[in-house]
Formats: sequence, C-alpha cells, structure tokens
Amino acid sequence: RFMQVTQLKMMYKITFYNSKGLSVNCYLVEENEYLTLIDTAMEEHVENIFRVAKDIGKPINNIILTHAHHDHIGGLDTMKQLISYSTVYISHREAPLMNGDLSLNEDEPKTAIRGIFPKKKTSKADILLQDGERIGSLQALFTPGHTPGSMSFIDTRNNALIAGDAFQTIGGLAVAGQIRPSFPFPAKGTWNKEIALKSARKIQSYNPSLLAVGHGEIVNQPHADISMAIAEAEQNLNQEKNS
Repeated sequence: RFMQVTQLKMMYKITFYNSKGLSVNCYLVEENEYLTLIDTAMEEHVENIFRVAKDIGKPINNIILTHAHHDHIGGLDTMKQLISYSTVYISHREAPLMNGDLSLNEDEPKTAIRGIFPKKKTSKADILLQDGERIGSLQALFTPGHTPGSMSFIDTRNNALIAGDAFQTIGGLAVAGQIRPSFPFPAKGTWNKEIALKSARKIQSYNPSLLAVGHGEIVNQPHADISMAIAEAEQNLNQEKNS
C-alpha cells in the first residue's frame, strides 16, 4: 500500500492508494495545541494516519466526518480505539446515514441515496454540526448533494476549504455527480446532482484560497477551475432536463 503526505498552509493531506491505483484523501488540520482529523479513510489506513500525527507531535483531539461513505468513515472505529479522548463530529443530517438509516426527509427530493455505507459501525458522533458552527479554526458549511448531509470545512485563518466529495479533482475538477471516466465512483455515489450544484455555488461564494477534496490533488487559487466545473455541471443538467 502506498501513502503520500503533502503539507499546505496549516494542513496535511494524507493520500492512500490501493493496488488498483484508486486513491482517497484525509486531512490533518493543525491548531496551536492539537490536530483535527477530517475523514478517517479506511480501517487499514488508520495506523498510518496516527503515525503522521505522531510525527507532527500533537494529539488528534477532533475527528470530523464530511459524510458517511465507507471510504471516509471506514477507519473511525479503529481510530476511536487508539484515541478514545477524541470528539467525533458529523452533520446533523448525515448522522442517521452513519447509523444505517438511509430514509429521506419529507422536504428532500426522492432520488436514491447512493454509495457504500459501513454496516457495523460501533462509534457514534459526539456532536452533530449545523451550518456555520466552528470547530477550532474550522467553520462548518452544509454542502449537501453528494449525500443529503455532506459538509465542507473552511479554515478561517487562510480560507483553505476541504470539500469532502462535493467536488473531485481526479480527471479534472468536477462537481459531485458529474462523471469523470478515469474516476467515476464519486459521481456514481452521488445522491442529487441539482443539490450538489447549489452546494458547489455556495463553496464558490466563499472564494477559497485552495480547494482540498476527498479524491484527487489540491487546487490552489481554484476560483477559475470552480467556475468552469460549475458551468459544465449546469450545462449537463440542462441537457438532461431537455433530453
């Protein structure tokens, strides 16, 4: 198994590649006294995440989950065994999905929730996040679409934004739900493309200094790329409506 660590601003991107060349990212965000882990990747990745934190030399006090798909929360139980003192956060809307309840709310479009959710998670979230809440330097942004409760997080110190699967960058920057043939899985796992597009516009409105995603490289100064990805998603959705 192959791992790569990239440091940018107050953030460490940890990328895991499997034998098929598929990759997933999680992030350690550095605060003065501690680290916040965003997403846990899969169970087999946890020891390596823990090792990176040890090298940085600060405890992981917070574990924030962008959404409940298996490649983002698969390592949670093992991580909690290693650092039982850490606080686990997920959005108020995503918490039921984490517990295996895939039913939709009355006000939500009845498109099927897609993707793989772990069946036997024992860990629960300690704190359910609402839009705009703060965890250290990070501000939570409710950005549903990929799943009904997906969240992104913006670092208020430097405007770096971690978007989970609201965007992907493998095969070129794309809004959740827009297929990239070289890596189609985030699109195939997306719940609602229209809502994903609204969330992409919300992310754009924060004018992030960099865009970090669950799958793919970080984009620095991503404004132009985000605009292009949004325009492409709009065009594709209009074509689907009219076809």
